[in-house]
Amino acid sequence: MKKIFVVVLGVLFLASCNSKSEGFTINGTVRGDLENGTQVFLKTIDSLNRYIEIDTTKVENGNFTFTGTQVEPKLHYIAIESGQQLIPFFLENGEISLKFQKDSLNHAKLKGTLQNDLFMNFLDESRKLQERHSSMTRDMRSAAQQRDTATATALREEFMEFQEEAKSYNVDFVKENPNALISVLILGDLLQNRVVSEDEVKELFEALSPEMKQSTPGKRIKKFLDQLKNVEIGGVAPEFSAPTPNGDLLALSDVKGKLTLIDFWAAWCRPCRAENPNIVSVYNKYHDKGFNVIGVSLDSRAEDWTNAIEADGLTWNHISNLKRFQDPIAQMYSINAIPAAFLIDENGVIVAKNLRGPALEQKVAELLN
Repeated sequence: MKKIFVVVLGVLFLASCNSKSEGFTINGTVRGDLENGTQVFLKTIDSLNRYIEIDTTKVENGNFTFTGTQVEPKLHYIAIESGQQLIPFFLENGEISLKFQKDSLNHAKLKGTLQNDLFMNFLDESRKLQERHSSMTRDMRSAAQQRDTATATALREEFMEFQEEAKSYNVDFVKENPNALISVLILGDLLQNRVVSEDEVKELFEALSPEMKQSTPGKRIKKFLDQLKNVEIGGVAPEFSAPTPNGDLLALSDVKGKLTLIDFWAAWCRPCRAENPNIVSVYNKYHDKGFNVIGVSLDSRAEDWTNAIEADGLTWNHISNLKRFQDPIAQMYSINAIPAAFLIDENGVIVAKNLRGPALEQKVAELLN
């Protein structure tokens, strides 16, 4: 659940869309004891996800100001000298008002421009949900420490209901605010983390305003949805090849059986490693009947990759370009989260996607028996 909110904030640096030509003014007010001359930093994130300073100013009598011109709205951050917290906001042309306590940047108040007003509306409610999440997490941890199984079970059930409520809030916000840049970012997050189905993402995307569809994050979602059409059930799996752990080039066509599982995974991916014993079991049971597996690793270090293969007993074929999500095969198959898997028949037709646990064996048994 925490991921729903943290990741949304984490991906906000992707935001950009058309803007008017006049410049921006940021009027900041800091409540609390802060010496005159304390530096305030305006930051953004570069292509390598590193924070970089764009401008600096100083606090005078609890106030500070930034001015300039922004070509298109993009997420920036305000940071106080020696402080660890950052205030996210959309830097766009117009007058932006920012008020916060020096020791509580997480509860900063934004207003003054359209995208920041909409962003603030989203944050106000999502912060309440995050507080509930934190409280429930503490209660569950306490119950576990006290070995109070009855309370722990009740809290887990309550937590599952809460997760659904939080998901509904995100989806409803997108539906009700089709002109909000934050809606586009939420939608991208829902898609990336598979919180909702691809079909629901398509429906939500189509309901966005034309401006939001043409925003930079909107175009990214459109491109991703277009790429998904190439790997839908019923389509033919794109051919690919990559190096094996020994350095030999291996292609999908070299390993296809009656049924083949294209498994995207990585040594660092805990859900992938947790699923590996299930794939091993299905492979051992059905390999002689024509079930093959080709593992496509999204690792970046060969040693991590090969050690995980050995540790998990993965005796099938493996390939990797060691480029994580920049792997050309992952991009070809529109992979933005793992584990991910495609089950194809002897003709390369995709017959199922992302089967895990008992569902994988059930499908394999159905098709081979």
